[in-house]
Amino acid sequence: MMKESNEIRIHVFNPEHDIALAANQKRFTAPHAGRQMRADLGFIPALWADNGDLVLVDDVEAALEAVRHIKKNVHDVRFITLADLKNIEYPEDGRVKIKPWGWDCTIKEQLLRADSRLQQYIPSDSSIDQIRHISSRRFAAEHILPILHDTNCKVVGESCYCETEAEVLSIMLRYGKSVLKSPWSSSGRGVRYVPVKEPDEHIIGWVRNILRQQGCIMVEPLYPKVYDFGMEFFATEAGEIEYRGLSLFATRGGAYTGSICAAEKDKREMLSYYVDLALLDRICEQIKSIVGGLFAGKYKGPFGIDMMAIAKDGEEGFWLHPCVELNLRRTMGHVALALTPTEFEARRLMSIYYADKYRIRIQAVNDNLLNTGLI
Repeated sequence: MMKESNEIRIHVFNPEHDIALAANQKRFTAPHAGRQMRADLGFIPALWADNGDLVLVDDVEAALEAVRHIKKNVHDVRFITLADLKNIEYPEDGRVKIKPWGWDCTIKEQLLRADSRLQQYIPSDSSIDQIRHISSRRFAAEHILPILHDTNCKVVGESCYCETEAEVLSIMLRYGKSVLKSPWSSSGRGVRYVPVKEPDEHIIGWVRNILRQQGCIMVEPLYPKVYDFGMEFFATEAGEIEYRGLSLFATRGGAYTGSICAAEKDKREMLSYYVDLALLDRICEQIKSIVGGLFAGKYKGPFGIDMMAIAKDGEEGFWLHPCVELNLRRTMGHVALALTPTEFEARRLMSIYYADKYRIRIQAVNDNLLNTGLI
């Protein structure tokens, strides 16, 4: 979206967003890992922000040093801290857009405590409540997945909403192998894989804890996954849904580790081994249509839908799970799209790793390397 000449944009990387949604507290303190990731990688909006935009970080000098290592990939932004917000002069005829990784009541409170003038540029409490509601796994399981499942062939996917331990155990018994998910995603921490009908005491204790804290649990079949991927979208102010591109990524223990940055046609070629591209295109159009009506007047901004290809016993080819997760926020897939190489550049691999601190690596790779299942 084009930036107006008198517009001020302030970007915030708050990777603890999913956990904050689950907590639903204005003055929530994220776990150490979430706070450290925000401190270490607060500069990454410089990868997709426009020249002249502001990026909120914990430490300006540390951010400048971090971008020095990936300088050719970043834009000419200005790093600021929360304390600097009060020194910004907002033009009377200008527009201010605040663009966090995701909106929740915690980031809203942090920004308003830093500068109360931002109130008029921040979503209302009721809007943030709506975002939280749509972000729940229950929402996608009830409003998106059933339509995609019931109107397409070679598609799988179901998810049961359970409010009691007895319901959870009953569904698990029916599935045989299950995935248990907290209603709000927590970057891999809110998921348990249970390859048996009857869970052990550790899993039962986890179930009771989630039910007590969040009120419900989603129970899904444990599918034999062969490939993770996703589709990235943007909901405009006009209520339209724009498809932005494929996301080919990898996880470890449920947590994101890396993405392939390549032209859309190249990603489609890689994915064609696992998914019927005609089916995928149909699913994309259906998502735009379904979500357009669901999000109208409630959400505008980036979002992504995670999918996976699965193997079915005794059947050739792979089946598609078209909505494993709805991420109502910017995603690492959107970050990878900002790093899409031109036709004259090598493909890239973007990875997030921890080595004394969280770091981002962007490396050029050859075609063969990408096809070896590197990520």
